[in-house]
Amino acid sequence: MKNRIYKYFFLEFTRYFTVILFALTAVIWTIQAVNFLDLVTDDGHAFKIYLLYSFLTIPKIFTKLIPFTFLIASILTISKLEKDNELIVLWTAGLNKIHIVNHIFRISLIIMILQYVMAGIINPETLNFSRTLLKNSELQFVPSLLKERQFSDTVKGLTIFVNKKNNDGTYENILIRDEGKVLTKVSSGTSTILAKFAYVSNDEKKLILLNGNIQKMESGGKVNIVKFKKTSVNLSGLTTKTISEPKIQETSTLQIIECIQNKNKHTHNCSRQAKSLMDTKAEINRRFGMPIFIPLVALISCFLLTSRRDKKNIGLD
Repeated sequence: MKNRIYKYFFLEFTRYFTVILFALTAVIWTIQAVNFLDLVTDDGHAFKIYLLYSFLTIPKIFTKLIPFTFLIASILTISKLEKDNELIVLWTAGLNKIHIVNHIFRISLIIMILQYVMAGIINPETLNFSRTLLKNSELQFVPSLLKERQFSDTVKGLTIFVNKKNNDGTYENILIRDEGKVLTKVSSGTSTILAKFAYVSNDEKKLILLNGNIQKMESGGKVNIVKFKKTSVNLSGLTTKTISEPKIQETSTLQIIECIQNKNKHTHNCSRQAKSLMDTKAEINRRFGMPIFIPLVALISCFLLTSRRDKKNIGLD
């Protein structure tokens, strides 16, 4: 009989836990996905990269929501059993409350292990993969670089300014400053391109410039000017300035532990400076310390087993 009761309680808890976790995750993920649209509109990444990057943040949302979801699911499960008078039936049948408490505690241990796996293994790996995805992603949408009366420096070493964008898709008075040998492949110095008009090619990979000149500054300070009536600039294959190095939360747990033990000093995010060590210890605490609160939350929620209705029935007797 006890096994059937435990199974029933576990199924009820699992139903609440799953529904709440996925509902909250859907809401938070939708809000984050809207914010991530900047990857397409501002940074020029492909829409496929945006979608994949957004989905890879779901484990991170799961990790943060599991403790809160466990609390709400425990409260709703116990409240539902109390509302349906099922708890009174169990006590009347001679089932000791400590057995239910032990069962809830065992469930909390399962959730705690799940939290450890998510926070210590799955979450860092997926976040690191998403960072690598952005690092290896190439610029796909040239129009995202051409913003009217704004200096666009999405690509490192490249600044683009457009004075006016016409309704037919053409641009007027374009300035392109190449400081990092991104477009013109200048051996040294910088290069500036000025054009009267411009438009984007049909494949959205090239910028066609009309009536302008290219000013190349050599290392000796000499400026060479080349005039043109029509030329094209290939903007495909460029990478944006999106942060490519993994953050501390994207570093594997093994590397963080080795960093604290001073075994791997050359790993990224591993520094002996006070601030870096503090960030590393804080990350370890988030991964290994926070899940410990789940069994504590379970014990606190067990106070709901002391039903008011149960006390009233005792008073009537």
